Amino acid sequence: MSNNLNSLLGRVAKSDPALSAELRREMDHLAKRREFGLNFEKHRPETVELHGRRVRVGDKVRFLAPRGSAGPVRRDIWVVHAVAVDGAGPAYASLLLDEGDETADHLLEDLVVVADFRDAIYPGLAARGRVERGADKPFHTVINAENFYALEALIFTDQGRVDAVYIDPPYNTGAKDWKYNNDYVDTEDHFRHSKWLSFIERRLKLAKKLLNPSGSVLIVSIDEKEYLRLGLLLEQTFPGAGIQMVSSVINPAGAGRVAEFSRTDEYIFFVRIGDARVLPEQRQEERRGVTWDTLRRSDIASKRGTAKGGRSQFYPMYVEPRRAPSSRSATRCRTTHHARQPRSGPAPWPSSPSVRTAPR
Repeated sequence: MSNNLNSLLGRVAKSDPALSAELRREMDHLAKRREFGLNFEKHRPETVELHGRRVRVGDKVRFLAPRGSAGPVRRDIWVVHAVAVDGAGPAYASLLLDEGDETADHLLEDLVVVADFRDAIYPGLAARGRVERGADKPFHTVINAENFYALEALIFTDQGRVDAVYIDPPYNTGAKDWKYNNDYVDTEDHFRHSKWLSFIERRLKLAKKLLNPSGSVLIVSIDEKEYLRLGLLLEQTFPGAGIQMVSSVINPAGAGRVAEFSRTDEYIFFVRIGDARVLPEQRQEERRGVTWDTLRRSDIASKRGTAKGGRSQFYPMYVEPRRAPSSRSATRCRTTHHARQPRSGPAPWPSSPSVRTAPR
């Protein structure tokens, strides 16, 4: 049961203990029932640091390490109540802890504005450069941003119009390979799986708004750490879509692991929406000449005159000009130049370079 519910029940108990006890019994009963499907803690929204944004009164901020220092700093979130400038000296901000009563004064240049995903943000895209090589052909746009806000910005222009979205999320290996609320998530974090699910669910919901409902595909790569949970999350987020997971071999030799099997592959989920489907495999078999020399053994052990190769293991090949290609028996010969050619057809092997060797 969440802390908020316990707090509310505590307030009810002060005025009506009997009602509080009855509510608690019913809530305990509901807590024992599990919804079918994937259940995980919905963590508070993530935060993002807006570097370069000017600090204003009312902003939420976080401390930065002093310039030239890489030392640890407090990660609490503060609210700016006032900004003061003492003559020509540096500016200071009067702060109040966002979840508490603590106050502090801090150098303004050592603060960074923080926004969480409940705050309204209106991002703008500023062009930083371009490479033009395709003339009037379709072009690509690279957006360098926090991916959640980049997806939100695209919804304003391309909602329901995107044919394909590829997501390569953090794999949540426990090796501090990604951050949640600006803190690395490692194996000691008991909520690392639910944090990862909260993280990816928000982005999947945005991707769903972008994808064309009449025919589009979502592609997500993952490894064995989260593929089971990801599969359930995709089924819940995209009901009715065709979902398939395939293996992608990334290291045929296998990546060694201590006390575990070697890993050779990762996984790719394909979510097919609307009329999207997998097309039959297309192969273009080009007609090419037959390399007759490869029909003959070329290893040293099979060399003529050896115990394995013998003294006269050579058989020429003849082709009937008006029939399908076939081989005919011939008298064994000691070298490639002792085959007697019959009148019925040419011998593409071992001689006759003028013979057309493409299959009919």
